[in-house]
Amino acid sequence: MFEVVIGLEVHVQLNTNSKLWCSCATSFGEKANTNVCPTCLGLPGALPVLNKEAVHKSIQLGTAIDAQINKKSIFNRKNYFYPDLPTGYQISQFEVPVVGMGEVVIDFPDGSSKTLGVTRAHLENDAGKNTHAGDHSKVDLNRAGTPLLEIVSEPDMRSAEEAILYLKKLHSIVRYIDISNANMEEGSFRCDVNISIRPKGDEKLYTRCEIKNMNSFRNIEKAIAYEVQRQVEAWEDGVYEQEVVQETRLFDVDKNETRSMRGKEDAADYRYFPDPDLLPLIITDEMIEKYSDIPELPDAKKTRFVNDFGLKAYDAGVICSTKEMAHYFEEMLACGISGKMATTWLTVELQGRFSEGQSIVNSPVSATKLGELIKAIEDGTISGKAGKEVLDYLMENDEDIDAIIEKLGLKQVSDDGALLAMIDEILSNNEDKVAEYKGGKEKMFAFFVGQTMKASKGSANPQKVSELLKQRLA
Repeated sequence: MFEVVIGLEVHVQLNTNSKLWCSCATSFGEKANTNVCPTCLGLPGALPVLNKEAVHKSIQLGTAIDAQINKKSIFNRKNYFYPDLPTGYQISQFEVPVVGMGEVVIDFPDGSSKTLGVTRAHLENDAGKNTHAGDHSKVDLNRAGTPLLEIVSEPDMRSAEEAILYLKKLHSIVRYIDISNANMEEGSFRCDVNISIRPKGDEKLYTRCEIKNMNSFRNIEKAIAYEVQRQVEAWEDGVYEQEVVQETRLFDVDKNETRSMRGKEDAADYRYFPDPDLLPLIITDEMIEKYSDIPELPDAKKTRFVNDFGLKAYDAGVICSTKEMAHYFEEMLACGISGKMATTWLTVELQGRFSEGQSIVNSPVSATKLGELIKAIEDGTISGKAGKEVLDYLMENDEDIDAIIEKLGLKQVSDDGALLAMIDEILSNNEDKVAEYKGGKEKMFAFFVGQTMKASKGSANPQKVSELLKQRLA
């Protein structure tokens, strides 16, 4: 039996307006090689100037993961030569990063949790982007110089499930504190996955392979599964040392397999040395105090929802998984409805009606509208069944809740006089069944409720019908 050892290096593009070392814009989707200048092109004589906003966002991240924030950190040159890195080196942090040891807590579906260590988070600039077509390649340097926080975990994960939970929690955190849009399709949140195996009970760390530039939770899970199987088979076949070497691999989505890209460099291969153009980064107590004031994090919000609104821990976790859903939920509650009803109608009824491309972010039904609909159910204006009809209508039409109820004729009859008239007529026409009920056949009560609902064409308030029937049959 083998144990899997996984560590992740997550690259988060910070949502600053300009790049890390110059004033070029960081906007996505611009015409190739238009957001560039002598500094990010690596031209002779151009000097880097640190973007202070990137430092502030680093402090926020450090605070969010309960990490040490180093008051003095150093920028280094990490030397390697690729066409998307025109300087021939990346400015990064090696010996002393801006953010030191921290932690991220992941939650399992069964209610248990696990604390995973974060080794460091360091600032560095992104490279450009290469595209390959046929026998030629192109390079777009718009992205070159975009500020990155590289968040390096401890090798604490023991399964693909734990890795995905860690990534989702980290993705949620950076979105909550608004340091990145974390758009995985655009590459704003991507990771390198380091995987090794060892016999169960063995504490030694064996050769790790790195799967580079993953930006899909589903593909990360698939890549881990394949790579673990590859290493286990190599071990069992007696060719582990020959087949599992320290290297960088890529995941082929079409073939659903990893393949070798290049040998994995050691720190010495990068020839790190302090960048001569940049002074050490000094973070003051005042900066830490100012930028450690961050919004409520998902775990804290989850706990509050459980304590204040009586939600189940699992439901609260689902709602707090994204800040958009959490904010939507809180807007619903502002209508004066119960947490339990809000949870059901948000996570089951509304989301169950979303078509492809729809989400909480672009929901055709606003939080206030959905809250007002639930309010109408809770105060007895309409039934739950009628509420579903109203929601179906709302998915296609943005109209007032009361107007929709009136238009669709769904308002419940709760007037005692009108309901008693129906009930008296039903009891009068069914004296034999009344006798059976009074003789101990309590199941007949459901018959009387059903007849009253039928007489009202479904518009009667079932709760009120039951109350009045009990009075009449007493």
